[in-house]
Amino acid sequence: MDHMKFETPDMTAQNIDRIAELFPNCITEMRDENGKLKRGINFEMLKQMLSPDVVDGDECYEFTWVGKKASVVEANKPIRKTLRPCPEESKHWDTTENLYIEGDNLEVLKLLQESYLGKVKMIYIDPPYNTGHDFIYNDRFEMDKQEYQEQIGLFDEEGNKQFAENPESNPRFHSDWCSMMYPRLMLARNMLADDGAIIISIDDSELENLRKICDEIYGADNFVNCFIWNCSTAGGIRPKFASKTHEYLLCYAKSKNDLEMFFAPLSSDAIKMYTQRDERGIYRDKDFVFKNKSTNVNQKYPIVCPDGETVVPKEGYIYRFVEERFKESLKNGMVTFKRTVGGPLVTTAGMQANWNIYIKKYLGDATGAPATLIPKEMMSIYNVGTQCVQDLFDGVRVFDNAKPVDVVVYLTKMVSAKDSIVLDFFSGSATTAHAVMLQNFQDVYDGKPGKRKFIMVQWPEKCDEKSEAYKAGYKNICEIGKERIRRAGEKELMDIKATAGSSMRWGQERFDEFGNKEMTPDDVDIGFRVFKLDDSNMKDVSYTPDEIDQDMIAATESNIKEDRTDLDLLFGCLLDWGLPLSMPYYSETIDGCIVHTYDPDSGAYPNLIACFNENIPDTVIKEIARRKPVRAVFRDASFTDSPEKINVFEIFKIYMPEDADDITKRVKVL
Repeated sequence: MDHMKFETPDMTAQNIDRIAELFPNCITEMRDENGKLKRGINFEMLKQMLSPDVVDGDECYEFTWVGKKASVVEANKPIRKTLRPCPEESKHWDTTENLYIEGDNLEVLKLLQESYLGKVKMIYIDPPYNTGHDFIYNDRFEMDKQEYQEQIGLFDEEGNKQFAENPESNPRFHSDWCSMMYPRLMLARNMLADDGAIIISIDDSELENLRKICDEIYGADNFVNCFIWNCSTAGGIRPKFASKTHEYLLCYAKSKNDLEMFFAPLSSDAIKMYTQRDERGIYRDKDFVFKNKSTNVNQKYPIVCPDGETVVPKEGYIYRFVEERFKESLKNGMVTFKRTVGGPLVTTAGMQANWNIYIKKYLGDATGAPATLIPKEMMSIYNVGTQCVQDLFDGVRVFDNAKPVDVVVYLTKMVSAKDSIVLDFFSGSATTAHAVMLQNFQDVYDGKPGKRKFIMVQWPEKCDEKSEAYKAGYKNICEIGKERIRRAGEKELMDIKATAGSSMRWGQERFDEFGNKEMTPDDVDIGFRVFKLDDSNMKDVSYTPDEIDQDMIAATESNIKEDRTDLDLLFGCLLDWGLPLSMPYYSETIDGCIVHTYDPDSGAYPNLIACFNENIPDTVIKEIARRKPVRAVFRDASFTDSPEKINVFEIFKIYMPEDADDITKRVKVL
């Protein structure tokens, strides 16, 4: 029976597989650092196969820095880590589809590769701007002066100086920052859906370098735009040259050809115009008749008003729609007739009509093309982002320089769909999570709350012991972020109920014409599952079976670490099998054994069933097999010997004869 690997994908090996499919003659053997044979690439042969399209030599356009090669290797390097579930720190653990993950985002992104490959619609990150005091991700790329000089070519292998050294005024922190960002953006691209996009906040410090990195990873052709956000009003001390009042939001698509058109939400002033409501949501009346010199007869047809009067547009006016579309709108209740004096309509006899006609314009449909300049009302006056967090925490300033939630809501509205996954792996105070929940609530005005899910990733950076956050009991940034999500979710729920009006009938079940239950703000997901990065659940013996003899295995009581729970093992299996971490599950006792069923409603059969008890009786195996799970997992100690393991396969074949050939792939042990 095959063991689960519990190791992130080796993307270098995957790339070699792809090359092997195209150019099998370029695959050779080589020895690794331990002297063992492994597959490698005959690069000279590969160059011959691709000639003359191979760039060879120094005369080519490229962007590089000291440590770039190491950062690429780091992105592709597999790790043996896991994400341990923390229900006690979560909110609505059993029902939520949101995730909050504590740990180094590089390692977390590696762990999420299989589970969320191509599933994320929107990524928004606000990484360190590299100002000289905001950079905590060193990723072990540091090097001494001699190593640095060797890599930039100051000395050859014999120690001879090759060219003049760059002055100290050209600091190495640009290289360190680029090495930090490159592997993370590589891994992030893998998680983007084909119609997804990434938006990165940045200032002038690294804008140029970030643009070049993204051109490499995402492709220059997939550059969407560089949005400009007025981040301050230029108050305070007068600068020597010019006041810095803006930052940038760099946007790239996974595939620009697949990216849907962006629509920007309305400004706050425009929203105030929407003052009416019907069963579809909030709307305003939009003129159906408007000034236009067009002579198109298709937009000048007669319309019968409620009192029987037949009207047509005056000279110099036309209708907004052709007749067929108007009739459809009228049938669907989208047309409003209002009595007026001196309006743009006349009777067929040429007399002034007593009516004007309007089309209902719903708030949820009211969008337009975004401008490169973020709307001025989102200017960060008096550090509005920080103030928002402070207000949530009862006036305690627990976090500085938070992004305004309205800016991230604006981006979320522009890029994501109502059922999208939104990822932020520089989560900070969890502004993105707040924005996702807020946008889901705002979708109520569109008639139906949004179902966006968020994934937040944040390094548990310690709070300064002198800070207000630490004095208030928050020892690290993650504690602040989690608490903000808890408070923000409850606040936004109360606010939407208070402002949306009694006509929405909160708390009452409503059903559409097809009998489906309609959603209300109470259905918005304001919970989150907490996970923490940790070492593998497995002892080292499980990773190197070829290096351990049978006597050593026999002497080992368990290949699972003593402090790991069934829940740790279950979610570890999900990562290894590439299943999402947000699905429902339940546990039950069968014949004295605890059996876990994950994602029971994924299809005709459960996605995964696991049992981690020792010495599992046949009755339990048969019951699990009877349910025909897509995947089944046990632990090594569940069986006393190899014949018992073989018997497991035979039991599953009996209950799943149609899948007999795949049983060995679908049933595994830890």
